[in-house]
Amino acid sequence: MFFLQMSGFPGSGKSTLAHMLARRTGAVIVDHDVVKSALMEFMEVQTMDAKTAGKISYGVDWSLIDFHLSLGHAVIFDSPCLYAEMLGNGMRLAEKYNVKYKYVECYLNDFQKINERLKNRSRKTSQIQEVLSEKVFSVAVDSSEKPLNVEHLVIDSGKPLSSYIDEVLEYILE
Repeated sequence: MFFLQMSGFPGSGKSTLAHMLARRTGAVIVDHDVVKSALMEFMEVQTMDAKTAGKISYGVDWSLIDFHLSLGHAVIFDSPCLYAEMLGNGMRLAEKYNVKYKYVECYLNDFQKINERLKNRSRKTSQIQEVLSEKVFSVAVDSSEKPLNVEHLVIDSGKPLSSYIDEVLEYILE
């Protein structure tokens, strides 16, 4: 059993990879965008309150992850990983339930391709539609928190999923 913490800029392919991994492994996905969008829609949260909605939804995410791990399910957390506390939470839960902690970053440092993906996807309420500044993008794309003392995987998600899915499966199942 494992807990997989996904990471990567919006539009980098986290959800696409998470869905394929869930189909292949039977793992449960906790998707931050689903939780945050539901909260925003239910509470009729405006854009200025999106930060608060994000904070609350992370609390819900971690509760769901804890619950599913307690039932003996492998869990994939589909979310950017921008804060060190997220790494700590993930590692603590993996230790609590004695499961393997895994971390995969979908890395795509291509402003045009990211924007193309963002504009062409079926967007949830909480998701961005495009990145307006290349400067903001270049800083953010390299801002993912990575575990220091844990083997982790960074994949080039600009390539076709078929070119790296087996490598990711091998990593999470080892």
